[in-house]
Amino acid sequence: MPTVEYLNYEVLDDHGWAMDDDDLFGKAADEDFNEEDYGTIEVNPGEYILEAAEAQGYDWPFSCRAGACANCAAILKEGEIEMDMQQILSDEEVEDRNVRLTCIGSPGDDDVKIVYNAKHLDYLQNRVI
Repeated sequence: MPTVEYLNYEVLDDHGWAMDDDDLFGKAADEDFNEEDYGTIEVNPGEYILEAAEAQGYDWPFSCRAGACANCAAILKEGEIEMDMQQILSDEEVEDRNVRLTCIGSPGDDDVKIVYNAKHLDYLQNRVI
């Protein structure tokens, strides 16, 4: 069963950590974050990452659940996430900036690392509902 290691963007921002830091998850593991901000979730086959987070009691941001806004956006740091049809992200955001939508995204690898709550990034702000 695929595992998603996650980090809340707000925590990254609060600590002044850079999104492109190769040791981001190592630093997070050394902190005493609550499970809402850092941890791992298992995602069942065919399940979306947002659904898996909610099933485990987390309150991750979302709005449309249809890939038409950036509320549930995450930055893929490791592994792959396969998305159903999305209408809001540019090819550059998906390919170069590694933005994925957790409401329509499922792990494409056994081990995936994401920074969720990425809706706060400047370039996504105009697509948050």
